Amino acid sequence: MFLKVQLPWNVIIPAEHLDAKGLMLQRSIIIRLLEEFATKKATKDLGYFLAVTTLEKLGEGKVREQTGEVLFPVLFNGITFKISRGEILEGVVHKVLKHGVFLRCGPIEHIYLSEKKMPGYTYVPGENPVFKHDNMNQIGKEVVIRFIVIGTKWLEAEREFQALVSLDLDGGHLGPVS
Repeated sequence: MFLKVQLPWNVIIPAEHLDAKGLMLQRSIIIRLLEEFATKKATKDLGYFLAVTTLEKLGEGKVREQTGEVLFPVLFNGITFKISRGEILEGVVHKVLKHGVFLRCGPIEHIYLSEKKMPGYTYVPGENPVFKHDNMNQIGKEVVIRFIVIGTKWLEAEREFQALVSLDLDGGHLGPVS
């Protein structure tokens, strides 16, 4: 799910990027904010940071005595992506194993669909292994699948989420997307 968020942030600008005109200063603040936003990657509460949309407020800079850098408090709007239990999403298969498949959905790379959560599908080994359904649908590498999220886990050290998903939902029209 995409979320609109408003976040306070502290941006530190090295002294060599400051100038009297102010225009270069604003540019430096925005570039630094975007770099830090991308580096942070995700948080447990907000999910993955995707985009800064607008800079709402730029506070007064405070000089750090030890380094000469200037700290600017900013308030900005952004978009994040957080996966939730019960949500129906689409992902792309990137790995097929005997006991299930791994999918990607947006910035999330570790989504696992167990063969036990694929009713009617049977594993077919080979050079390009797939799961084949009685109705001839196939789940293989690069196939887009609609699934329901049955659980998520936040990994603090990696700053990322993992998810367990299923195709087992009555009338949910889950499975490969044609």
